[in-house]
Amino acid sequence: MEKDILALLANENGGFSKGQKRIAQYIVDNYDKAAFMTAGRLGDTVGVSESTVVRFAAELGYDGYPSMRKALQEMIRSRLTSVQRIEVARQTLNTDNVIRSIINADVETLELTLSECDRESFDAAVDAIISAKHVYIVGMRSSTCLANFLGFYFNLLLENVYIIHDTAVSEVYEQMMRIKQGDVFIGISYPRYSKRTLRAMKFAKSTGASVIGITDAESSPFVGVADTLLYAKSNMVSFLDSLVAPMSLINALIVSVGAKLKTDIESTFSRLESIWKDYEVYETGEL
Repeated sequence: MEKDILALLANENGGFSKGQKRIAQYIVDNYDKAAFMTAGRLGDTVGVSESTVVRFAAELGYDGYPSMRKALQEMIRSRLTSVQRIEVARQTLNTDNVIRSIINADVETLELTLSECDRESFDAAVDAIISAKHVYIVGMRSSTCLANFLGFYFNLLLENVYIIHDTAVSEVYEQMMRIKQGDVFIGISYPRYSKRTLRAMKFAKSTGASVIGITDAESSPFVGVADTLLYAKSNMVSFLDSLVAPMSLINALIVSVGAKLKTDIESTFSRLESIWKDYEVYETGEL
């Protein structure tokens, strides 16, 4: 579990030295700025040495200052307002070459997601989806695009797939009123986490349905609610979060479900191709 650095600072404050107290107070008051400072810059800002900052991180139980800074960054992503995110981006983003900065950040996020991938959880999610009587998919706010993409392909592969739309609070539960044991609920949420998605997940859990959560880290509110958790990192980019890694994870989930289906997936798509041709769904390029 990721350490909540603000809770650590509150619990350990009594044993801090005078310099460490200055570091702690600055982080509490300016966590949005401190999360992206080097140890040297943080030390200069509060008037202590870089080595004092490094020792401070170790005393809190982190492997080093970079580990503490990473935990702080993870924590603040769900707390920063859009205005604060824009301010952070001004300090960290290379505005002279935005496309290179963004794509390089996405590549790093994909590599991190792959390195931390839990194959056992991924395979459990695939098996649960294949054996489910009904599959309910919920993703709200910026995660709506992920839910719709997943639902689009699952509707081609499976029967009884429902994408829950959040046009109104009551309608979410009306669309889920028949969910029960034997069904699977898939919730998708990234910072800033959607309360509606979490509440829908808890509702599904209370009915006995199997619950799968697709989210970013162990600091997610899905932890402790979902039966199976699939993590894909997202990267904070100014006022938005990059969802490249979550989309890649969802691609893998769709392909894995298709590969393990007992029905002939080729015959399914052969029939679809015939329907698409008859009803001129796609542009063929023919004159």
